[in-house]
Amino acid sequence: MIIKIIKDIRFWIIVFFVIRLFGITNAPLEVSHNWRQTTVTMVARNFLEIDNNILYPRIDIAGEKTGITGMEFPLLNYIIYIVSEIFGYQHWYGRLVNLIVSSFGLLFFYKLIKKYFHLKVAFYSTLILTVSIWFSFSRKIMPDTFSVSLIISSLYFGSNYLEIIKEKRALNNLLIYSILLVLGSLSKIPSAYLIVIFGIFYLNKKILLKRKIIFFLITILSLLPTLIWYFFWVPHLVETYDFWHFFMGGSFAEGFKEISHNLPQTLKRFYDTSLKFAGFFVFIFGLTYAIVNKAKLVLSIFIISFTTFCIIIFKAGFTFPHHSYYIIPFAPIMAFVAGYGLSKIKYSRIAVVLMILIAIEGVLNQQHDFRIKDKEMFLINLDAELDKISNKDDLFIINSGEYPTPMYFSHRKGWINSNDEIKNVEHLKNLKDKGLKYILILKNSFGTNLKLELPIVLDNTNYCVYKL
Repeated sequence: MIIKIIKDIRFWIIVFFVIRLFGITNAPLEVSHNWRQTTVTMVARNFLEIDNNILYPRIDIAGEKTGITGMEFPLLNYIIYIVSEIFGYQHWYGRLVNLIVSSFGLLFFYKLIKKYFHLKVAFYSTLILTVSIWFSFSRKIMPDTFSVSLIISSLYFGSNYLEIIKEKRALNNLLIYSILLVLGSLSKIPSAYLIVIFGIFYLNKKILLKRKIIFFLITILSLLPTLIWYFFWVPHLVETYDFWHFFMGGSFAEGFKEISHNLPQTLKRFYDTSLKFAGFFVFIFGLTYAIVNKAKLVLSIFIISFTTFCIIIFKAGFTFPHHSYYIIPFAPIMAFVAGYGLSKIKYSRIAVVLMILIAIEGVLNQQHDFRIKDKEMFLINLDAELDKISNKDDLFIINSGEYPTPMYFSHRKGWINSNDEIKNVEHLKNLKDKGLKYILILKNSFGTNLKLELPIVLDNTNYCVYKL
């Protein structure tokens, strides 16, 4: 009975779900990517407090402007808003939403692989993905694993449509495929590259031509909202509301140049960031085994996925090696190849030991994301402290450089600048004319102390507030 439970992937998905519930109510202040998470939460909070029109997401660092700007389609943000309407706003709702969706993503990843490969391949692949970069990012308030999970689920239902004989069941799967593809690609456009895997299905002569044509047309229609959002609506919002926030990538020529200049960091995203060293070793073994034994399906999936993913890499350019989450859409492919490799090890005990090593390395290298540094805990009470001296609509400037995190926790709007910019008299005069009322100088975290010849209205060990 116990062995049967241990061999059930649902058991492990639940186990790792429970493990990641540790600190789930933490504010988005962990060491890495707090800045990225707070741009999600501030949009969700603005839906709740200002305007819930999903077509007009707004952030808090646009100064005197509305804050409306082009960005990823705010599906995750909007779900946080809906939950907040019911239960009242809390920082951490997005963590739980992402964790739930990403756990279902693991289940459909397993179901998809199990359809075409041995049960062992599906089991090992899913476990490896669980303890990969997925482990920590699936509980962050970010749309990356959330989006990839929706796309993986769409692959499962799309493959069902192409293969199921009964027309009614096939159409039901096609509908679910379309909905998941729309939501997944809108949430994070790079995730949609995974649908190139369907190219393999089009080489299968057993699938009816009619099905292939219908599937192709539905796929194009399902991607249309994403194309409209990112290539029409996002530029429209940026131009109309005069605030740029979202990175859409650069030219391929420039991207290729930037990647070549940052090649060691780029490669590190594959051998370290994604699966860590033990996982990458098994991935190389799996890929080598597939090449030597001419495993056409495994190689086809890897080649078509990697080739397409390279387009994303060169489009992102410098940003790819300098932001770890850009590798997330490719992590499922690497986990699949690694899982395939583990399944081919003759002695099962060796495979189990390697799987344990992969899990230990993966989890231990990401455990720091489950806690918050003591020196940054003060930000949680920043809003309440500022309420004593200012109103919510007073505009602030904070010396956090490019980090929006303190502005989010201040529950104010305004500008984020460096100390040098704040020391510029003309710059401050310009912002004062636009409505700036207070300057918040962070002394230890997210900024360094700066003394100004202005009236002090609040001063403590962590920050000082000046009034213009």
